[in-house]
Amino acid sequence: MRTDLDPDIGAMYKSASQQARVITETWVEDEMFCPACESPSLERLPHGTRVRDFRCPECAEEYQCKSLSAPIRSRVVDSAYSAMIEAILKNEIPSLMLLHYSRRDWRVEDLLLIPSHLLSLSAIEKREPLGPNARRAGWVGCNILLDCIPATGRIFAVKNGATIDPAQVRLSWKQLSFLRSFEPPSRGWFLDVLNCVQSLGKPRFSLGEAYDFEDRLSSLHPENRNIKPKIRQQLQVLRDRVLLRFVSKGEYELLGDTRT
Repeated sequence: MRTDLDPDIGAMYKSASQQARVITETWVEDEMFCPACESPSLERLPHGTRVRDFRCPECAEEYQCKSLSAPIRSRVVDSAYSAMIEAILKNEIPSLMLLHYSRRDWRVEDLLLIPSHLLSLSAIEKREPLGPNARRAGWVGCNILLDCIPATGRIFAVKNGATIDPAQVRLSWKQLSFLRSFEPPSRGWFLDVLNCVQSLGKPRFSLGEAYDFEDRLSSLHPENRNIKPKIRQQLQVLRDRVLLRFVSKGEYELLGDTRT
């Protein structure tokens, strides 16, 4: 996979954002493989297709591509809040590609992939409505909170200008693919607990340390008043999915890439 971009592709456009969109989307079409299957390429969807930019010709996985001239931060601006929430609840949200490029060097610096089954309600932040003088006064957008997505679900295909082996990208993609079969509320609980224990930054942790996230999880799931039993339940699900090992009573160990 080459990481250099062709700025001449956007020469016919005056807007810098239009130039970036055309240049980076052309790169994805020419260079990017499907991380969800063995397809070596992706198809660009017709311009104007709502929310979606690419589709895999083999597995039909769909992707939204966001091009960023600045480094990828913890918050990514996205579309309308209500539409995003509805798409998650209906399992209609596409997977996400965050492409950070250098306009000075015209090359891809980072390409971060977020599978659609890793986008839960907890990762969506409601923004303030646009003011009365705005063209779309009252419109409410959203941010995607990358820190609320488990490290396991933040998959780089390009990092700091270096490409990652497609086999490794696909292995990481498949690790949590079983979540596609989960209903959104169950998926959200699983991801939130996994994100909490991963955020400890160590492979081994205690039940007490997991309980320390009770307030955080309570704020994410205010409808549930039995947070500690729910934490224990999700730790059992992690064990059943071979992502976690019970070391001894009240002691756990994350396995494989879930330690990152």
